[in-house]
Amino acid sequence: MRYTTFIDQGEARLGVISGDEIVDLAEAVPGAPSDLRTALAQGADLGALARRALENADAPRHALATAQHAPLLPEPGKTICLGLNYFDHAKEGGREKPEYPWFFYRGKSSLIGHGQAGVCPKVSTRFDYEAELAVVIGRTVPRHTAEADALQYVAGYSCFNDMSVRDYQKRTPQWTIGKNFDATGAFGPLLVTADELPPGATGLRIQSRLNGQVMQDADTTDMIWGVAETIALLSQCMTLEPGDAIIMGTPAGVGQARTPPVWMKPGDVVEIEIERVGLLRNPIVAEA
Repeated sequence: MRYTTFIDQGEARLGVISGDEIVDLAEAVPGAPSDLRTALAQGADLGALARRALENADAPRHALATAQHAPLLPEPGKTICLGLNYFDHAKEGGREKPEYPWFFYRGKSSLIGHGQAGVCPKVSTRFDYEAELAVVIGRTVPRHTAEADALQYVAGYSCFNDMSVRDYQKRTPQWTIGKNFDATGAFGPLLVTADELPPGATGLRIQSRLNGQVMQDADTTDMIWGVAETIALLSQCMTLEPGDAIIMGTPAGVGQARTPPVWMKPGDVVEIEIERVGLLRNPIVAEA
């Protein structure tokens, strides 16, 4: 099943995909949650609700192609990101395989949806793209969960563009500041449920394209830490909750590692595509 978060009359709404249309879940099924995080937190049977929504012939339909999108999770509980999680990306950055994942957080004000503009900041021209797989947690992950048990807690997968302000990222030993400029984290447009993909979303082609030119082209099998191991490692430290997101790192080909470097600029269009997960597209604009 596939879901999306779209904007209707100024409000972010949870929709289920039916062909080239979106059915508003709460409009089609009275009492159903109207946003993804609430649905997951309540333990709602999204599959059953989606089937009921799709069977409701009177439910209003919205064209997927022209819909306005919000971030898939407009207000995630936690957004935990991994750095240097592909062997080739670590190498192009001059590093060997890290001994432990390089974790950092993103805040909700940094997030945008499919089709919304990524904002090139006034204070920097070193604005980079990063194609990433996003994992959405569907059920509470108990502390010290074993890797073999971890995938049962995944609701599904989406696309993410971890747009980075490189000079600010490198101003401190921790990367958080360069990863949290407003309107730099594109998330969506689809949640593809875990049952529709290989375990841990392995073996999927992942690309970024800048103005139609392929910049990154890899396979999710090349991740150093897979989804299950990452969840198990995080569970040693914290309770992962429904509506949390884990952003799984980017492969080689980022702009800063190229000669000469390639930076995004106003007027560009950046696309992230993951096989069987979807296509995330965002224009780039200058900060007002």
